[in-house]
Amino acid sequence: MSINKDYSLCNTKVIYDLTKFTHLDYPGHLACIVWFCGCNMRCDFCYNSDIVFSKEGIYSYINILAFLRSRVDMLDAVVLSGGEATSHDLIDFCQEIKKLGFLIKLDTNGTNYTTVKELLELHLLDFVALDYKAPKEKYIQITHSKKYDEFSNTLDLLIDSDIDYEVRTTIHNDLLNVDDINAIIKDLKTRAYEKSYYLQHFLDTGTNIGNMSAASNSFDETLLSKDVAVVWR
Repeated sequence: MSINKDYSLCNTKVIYDLTKFTHLDYPGHLACIVWFCGCNMRCDFCYNSDIVFSKEGIYSYINILAFLRSRVDMLDAVVLSGGEATSHDLIDFCQEIKKLGFLIKLDTNGTNYTTVKELLELHLLDFVALDYKAPKEKYIQITHSKKYDEFSNTLDLLIDSDIDYEVRTTIHNDLLNVDDINAIIKDLKTRAYEKSYYLQHFLDTGTNIGNMSAASNSFDETLLSKDVAVVWR
């Protein structure tokens, strides 16, 4: 981020935390994870409630860029996650990351369509992981957000782009059942989604936004539609 820009903005601590090394979050690359404060959703199963409700973090953009300069030729990529990273000013930050030679992966719920579109048009992203939280009929119930249409536009944007991306869903069996996931698969098929669709089970860490415990309902994976290739994580 240019020092000639608003210096107070540059020093605002919008980054909740930093994972300095991961080989799991960006397929095929060594990366760090930048965890942004805040989120525009309140998913009941979310175990990052401390990040979601945080107003200020530990690091500023300048702090992260200083760290990245020390990791040139050691790390391949930077993962922007949260919370919801697109709720923040990412353009200048990503431009500075690119100047250092890093790939950028964005983890997003897709509800800030304009931001994702601009990042793509400026060729600032190399990989996007898009969370498909729930089928349209359950979207508000699961996310406590009315932004399905924005998410839908982002999904179409990615499908029509040439960027590397994936779509993924976290499943708590008491919130989403096989019919719900099959509805998502049907929607992906209708949109001509040709990649693998990634599913992951709810992680019970003991704390989450909706005070959810381990699911009481079962999930029969054998009933999943074969219209899209499903990969479990």
